[in-house]
Amino acid sequence: MDDSEDLLSIGAFARRVGMTPSALRFYDDCGVLRPARVDAVTGYRRYGAGQAARAVRLRRLRQAGLPLVDVAVVLDGTEQAAQDVLRAHLARLRRTVDQARDVVERFLAGADAEPGHGGSRARVGGAELASAVRQVVPAAATGAAREEFPVLGGVLLELGAGEVRLVATDRYRLAVRVLRPMECEGGHRRLLIGADAARSLAEWAVRRAAVDVEYAGDETGLRLWSEGDCRTVLEGAGEGQDGGVSAAAFPDYRLMLEGMEAGRHRVIVDRVGLRDAVAGRAGAVSLSLVAGGTAPGQERSNGPGGRLVSRETAAGAAAEDAVEVSGGGRAAVRLGAVRTGPWLPILFDPAVLVPALEAGVGPDVLLEAAAADRPVVVRSADQGSFTTLVMPVHGAGPGGGR
Repeated sequence: MDDSEDLLSIGAFARRVGMTPSALRFYDDCGVLRPARVDAVTGYRRYGAGQAARAVRLRRLRQAGLPLVDVAVVLDGTEQAAQDVLRAHLARLRRTVDQARDVVERFLAGADAEPGHGGSRARVGGAELASAVRQVVPAAATGAAREEFPVLGGVLLELGAGEVRLVATDRYRLAVRVLRPMECEGGHRRLLIGADAARSLAEWAVRRAAVDVEYAGDETGLRLWSEGDCRTVLEGAGEGQDGGVSAAAFPDYRLMLEGMEAGRHRVIVDRVGLRDAVAGRAGAVSLSLVAGGTAPGQERSNGPGGRLVSRETAAGAAAEDAVEVSGGGRAAVRLGAVRTGPWLPILFDPAVLVPALEAGVGPDVLLEAAAADRPVVVRSADQGSFTTLVMPVHGAGPGGGR
């Protein structure tokens, strides 16, 4: 790129191409749309005007529902490969429309559109399925918690209502990832699979362009198909697929989500910086808000590549506030932050908070709290489809009083 070309800030470029800054960060992380330049000190992204055409094509393809793996082929592959994936996507869209028409016509005719005890099927991107599994598995119970509550040692997989959900919880964390399938048919189905089986499934799915997830009403497991290859995953959360532990015993996580108060206290902060500031502390860690950023003499955490954590925020400007991480036998660290409303000092167990931060994607993380003693929402700022609830510590250190 010509160095003389005027570069645009992420906010200005986002307005020009009809995207949001968070979407541009996400596509940068995925390698689909890299900025022309990234400031080595501040981490600010700059885009060239010549990148606008690619950005608009990317936006339009995503609006058309194309999976990201197919978008990359259209943008960077051969003309023949691009035509192949576009034709395949068009065929999927036509099938989806036909299936939706059948359902609506059944309702109009007064028939029950629910298939009853028949099978269910959904088609999802293989890389997306693998990513979802890897994000929720860390929240499944291990060790003594798993021995006490075997059902919490697995991952709940739900099909139905036009989505695929993966859920895991160990009572102190609750991780939920929602996938929007390319195709979906049949009634609502739930299956509990062991954490090890889920990891194996992710390793198999990650290199697949698409995976058909099928659940037959007369069977006790899932079948996963991709390009003629089939995998079977049986019901059960324990070692050896303990058939006595099924989805029927899994906690009603939806009731928990519906009962949560709307978070009045929100901060967006560097995800990797926060993880590094919390990791390695020996006891309960406090997260508190400090107005005005980093004070003189205060330890300041750097983000990836040595950039300062007061880098460009999701709001498109340098942060003026800071989140202070303290306690646990280490010096306090302040991280530049963007907030909505006041922030409450909240105590966390590093063993619970760090995995939730590691499971996120993108450079930023959103923390949302209703009260200091209520579950805190930990969400990737660039991906609202993945949400983790983390229980704070009440007075005691890790392992007690939570």
